[in-house]
Amino acid sequence: MPTYKIRGIDVEFPFEAYDCQLVYMEKVIQSLQDKSNALLESPTGTGKTLCLLCATLAWRKSLGNFSTGRRAGAKHSESSSSQDESSNLPTIVYTSRTHSQIRQVVQELKRTVYRPKMVVLGSREQLCIHPDVSLLHGKTQTNACHFLCKKRTKRHCTHFPRVSEFVKNNPGLGDEPIDIEDLVNIGKNNGPCPYYMSRELHKVVDILFAPYNYLIDPGNRKSLAIKWENSILIFDEAHNLEGICADAASFDLPSALLTTCISEAQNCVDIALTRRNELNDKSFNPENFAILKALLLMLEKRIAEIPIESKEMGFTKPGDYIYELLEELKITHKTATMLLDTIEDAMLLLEEDAKTTDSQKTKGTVCRLESIGDILRIIFKEHGNAHAKNYRVHVQEVEVNSHDIVKAKKSRIFSWWCFNPGVAMEEFAKKDVGSIILTSGTLSPMDSFAEELKLKFPIRLENPHVISDNQLWAGIVPAGPSGHPFNSSYKNRDSAEYKLNLGNSIVNFARIVPDGLLVFFPSYYLLNLCIDYWKNTSGSSTNSSTIWERICKHKLPVVEPRQSSLFPQAIDDYMAKLRDTSINGAVFFAVCRGKVSEGLDFADQAGRAVIVTGIPFALWNDPKVRLKREFLDQQAQSQQTGSKVLTGDEWYSQQASRAVNQAVGRVIRHRHDHGAIIFCDERFAKPYHQSQMSLWIQPHIKCYSKFGDVVFTLTRFFRDAVINCPTKQKYVSLFVRTILQYVTCWMYQVDKSRSVESSFLAEIKQDSISRQLHEILPANRSNLCFNNQKQSSSLSCTNNKVSEEKPIKRNEAIDLTKDVLPVEETCGQLTAPYFVKKRKLEDAKQKPLQRCDKSCGWPMESMSQGKISSVQECSSLQVKSEASLQKQTSQIVSSGTRSAMSSCMTSGDEEKKGTHFLIQIDFLFAKDSNGRLEICDLSFSQVDDGPATGPLAKELLTNGNGP
Repeated sequence: MPTYKIRGIDVEFPFEAYDCQLVYMEKVIQSLQDKSNALLESPTGTGKTLCLLCATLAWRKSLGNFSTGRRAGAKHSESSSSQDESSNLPTIVYTSRTHSQIRQVVQELKRTVYRPKMVVLGSREQLCIHPDVSLLHGKTQTNACHFLCKKRTKRHCTHFPRVSEFVKNNPGLGDEPIDIEDLVNIGKNNGPCPYYMSRELHKVVDILFAPYNYLIDPGNRKSLAIKWENSILIFDEAHNLEGICADAASFDLPSALLTTCISEAQNCVDIALTRRNELNDKSFNPENFAILKALLLMLEKRIAEIPIESKEMGFTKPGDYIYELLEELKITHKTATMLLDTIEDAMLLLEEDAKTTDSQKTKGTVCRLESIGDILRIIFKEHGNAHAKNYRVHVQEVEVNSHDIVKAKKSRIFSWWCFNPGVAMEEFAKKDVGSIILTSGTLSPMDSFAEELKLKFPIRLENPHVISDNQLWAGIVPAGPSGHPFNSSYKNRDSAEYKLNLGNSIVNFARIVPDGLLVFFPSYYLLNLCIDYWKNTSGSSTNSSTIWERICKHKLPVVEPRQSSLFPQAIDDYMAKLRDTSINGAVFFAVCRGKVSEGLDFADQAGRAVIVTGIPFALWNDPKVRLKREFLDQQAQSQQTGSKVLTGDEWYSQQASRAVNQAVGRVIRHRHDHGAIIFCDERFAKPYHQSQMSLWIQPHIKCYSKFGDVVFTLTRFFRDAVINCPTKQKYVSLFVRTILQYVTCWMYQVDKSRSVESSFLAEIKQDSISRQLHEILPANRSNLCFNNQKQSSSLSCTNNKVSEEKPIKRNEAIDLTKDVLPVEETCGQLTAPYFVKKRKLEDAKQKPLQRCDKSCGWPMESMSQGKISSVQECSSLQVKSEASLQKQTSQIVSSGTRSAMSSCMTSGDEEKKGTHFLIQIDFLFAKDSNGRLEICDLSFSQVDDGPATGPLAKELLTNGNGP
């Protein structure tokens, strides 16, 4: 295992490190040594997580031995001197957004040589093994767990009491990397509760893994037994951290929730009175619950009386206003503490009452009063009101439900929004932590990110990617096929011409891009608007099919649902359609800031290209967005002249740019991946917007003035990417040799009287024809398959013969640019270049297709009146019988070449190959009025139907890039 000395620290890395990985680890160690905060951006696929773990743990190891063998709860007298020393060393807290991301980090830790004592903190939903409580969710599950752990009855939890003894008898627990699943298995096999076992272990670990909310949420943070001074806090996938911090410090109180809380308070009064009167139980005072109810009723009435002149603007006041309103209800810092105690009693009383019924013996109850407690803790978290300057009070009316109409009540939402994410992050500065490292694949633009969090980040890095230049295509498409500009702004998005051009562009891109295509819209509104239009509009006057039907002809569509519960089903549907070999992949229509753009891995075939259809600016009139802009502008005006501040307009624009960066980050997911990024909006051509893109993308971005240039270069990129793929390199020369053999035979036999042999074949001998063919032929489908077993089972190749396994299907195509293996080794799938119009099958009465002749390694398509009339299935490699082929060939060639063609068909196996190849590439070459061969045009009008001669082809001929 290679060892790198970085800033005096020996870092053991599992592989030979790339330069950008060494730079990344150097920045991590610099941050730790200097006790400075760091913003580190490194694209997905550069080994960011592995570098972060190796660098951090190498630095920690240099300070002293890891705490291996040390058990939780051990007294100092029982510990060795090395264990005492390790207890004074800094703790590393590694956080990410979700449990699934934490699971991936633990897998990366297993790949390193470092074995610190570690544990993963998870929620009860992931860790609980109680047969009944594990079926619950959220606060209901938490309340049920607390109830069963406190009670010592027949219904108490048997796993909780076993935790202490098990941890004591297993001091090596956590010395090897363990994940949530490992903790659950230990609990099921040995009995201790995995949730409380992780809580016990985290007190003595060197590195702790947890989701964000364990640090950001004040309640969760207080539950951690961590020595915060000099500790290291790592936030991985931190691109959304500012929003998470602001949301954690804010709250929304809908009228419906307040009404439910009032009802629960009344229930507490009734239950307490019943217990006092019937059981003489005075443990709960009904008067306290009556006071709570009265205060909530007064709050409800006060919110309903707030004047709202404009439904769009709502009611807005400075953050201090909330204290004025609550003071009218006699709710202050002093009384808030008593209210919180009453709410705790109410939650316990409702929980106990729910256990008295047989149907809910072990089920928890949802107590909405707990939300009121959380709100009071946010408002009165400090003795003073200084933090209120970062807030705004907002009251808005919302659409009422049918039951609200019957009750004749207005539905309102009372909000206290925090517009300074630094409110949450400043808590760590007060605890004197050593370093805070924020890292992600998309932190750009960094200035606004640092300004939002109100922390100093002296160490910053925007890493390049480890991929080569030929693995990424990034282009700005300012106009559609007909020349209409792309601009998804509010003024233009409803234009029929805009939606028509965007639809036709996606049709063409669906033909070019192999396998998976991701299309991101700025909003759900625009996504639904365009799809509805495409389903009811044809792309041109010459084509009766709708745009949506033409998209479906090339790729099966999936649309991102608004409901989170439906999203897993959409992902499964997308992956299933990608595996469908009867069509050229699938297209996922999604939105920026949606689930598709956040954290999902669309590696390889799952995401060969990303189309961004516009800049995802937030709704201008959204109350939260409007107030955020006003807040930043006021902050900027109050700052001293010359200081760096973030204005509302800058924040607004940079938030949109970060959402774009996050979406396009789906396309390149590892070192050997390749893909394209297509910006379909003329505003991306502006230098400002390009400067906001991630640094690793910027060198690749090119603006194209003509849509035909986009089609041509993008087609060439995917063809070259397949050829240059490391796993395909050894087949390239074989493919080129096969092509040259067919071209040689065909050109020599077609017209001996012309000077073709002296010019064209001379270039073949010089091996330059391979370059020319590569300039013309695109690759429309990747060689890689999702299920190699299925693919291999669909073909049977023996003694150069290909047996038929599947019938011919409609809308299938042949790819002449595929890296082809010898027939005796494999039979690869073949698909057509993007500019080949997909043909329908011939009449059913036609003779059945026959197996290819022994000497033939290429599939063919039958021809009729100069056009290819049937299409091969990608996995079958079937061809017409010789008799049928001869008959149709005689219909498409000129009288001057018919005799030569006939000769080629009958003069042996080698001549047959030339004819077969002629059939394959007939669509690539046409003869002009003078009988001169001309390349079919690679540029497009707004219609994607078939080849035609045109200026782009002539330019190729003129420049010597075509035959």
